[in-house]
Amino acid sequence: MSLLAVLRDTARLPFLALTLACLLLGLATVWRIGMPLDGVLLAKVVAGALCAHISVNMLNEYADFRSGLDATTRRTPFSGGSGALPAQPQWAGAVLVAGLLALGVTLAVGWEVLRLRGWTILPIGLAGVLLVLLYTPWITRQPLLCLLAPGLGVGPLMVAGTHVALGGHNLPAALAASWVPGCLASALLLLNQFPDREADRVVGRRNLVIVYGRPWAARLVLVLHGLAAAGLVLFVLLRWLPAPTLWGLAPMALAVPMGRWLLRYGDEPERLLPAMTLNVVVVLAAPLFMAVAAMSWRLA
Repeated sequence: MSLLAVLRDTARLPFLALTLACLLLGLATVWRIGMPLDGVLLAKVVAGALCAHISVNMLNEYADFRSGLDATTRRTPFSGGSGALPAQPQWAGAVLVAGLLALGVTLAVGWEVLRLRGWTILPIGLAGVLLVLLYTPWITRQPLLCLLAPGLGVGPLMVAGTHVALGGHNLPAALAASWVPGCLASALLLLNQFPDREADRVVGRRNLVIVYGRPWAARLVLVLHGLAAAGLVLFVLLRWLPAPTLWGLAPMALAVPMGRWLLRYGDEPERLLPAMTLNVVVVLAAPLFMAVAAMSWRLA
């Protein structure tokens, strides 16, 4: 396997679809209020967000390789790492450097946005950088933070950060829109931790799957899906979000068959792939449906 192939695999490119969906939702909150869009700035914001996600993926892959976790995980299409570094350990240093360079691109974009928008964007940027740097070495050892961090990263930080970076001034609406991907992203990472419970425990991680077990965590996954749906309805009733964003509920209906499967087989990791697949579909489709519906509403 070549270096380029290792970099491609450790960047986990298919996972970047979630970042793009959240960026589109943040863009929709700006589009909805009629803000003029700077195409060059938008391209930079997209590049910075994608590089942040690539950075955390690569740094996580490097850390899991160094700790030995990659050698013991049960890989699925959605969990367990890419397997690139155990297969080609000579490229570990290159992956670390690439991850730090990707973070450098994010910082450069953040600095430009800071100069353009002022200090409003600073807390969002700092929180994002801390998530990237601390996720694997520290956050994965704090059960509650390990649950909340993914939702914070792709929810408020990604959606509201895009809104502010592009000049939006209706932050409550952006935060309301971020609720759905925030809850769903935490549900996504929580379910993806099920197959790795024993391996994660060995290397010192402490997530809620380890602390309370898979059956308890399975119920929490469903609670997070329920909170996402309930929050969307509430924010529409409060008129913080336009009614067409309720289209985001359509893919959330898949949580019903997912929940049945999860409650039945939650403690059998080898049988969880159907539930994990439905979980990914909901997480990607819900913010996408919300964004397209909100932008179409303005055009109508």
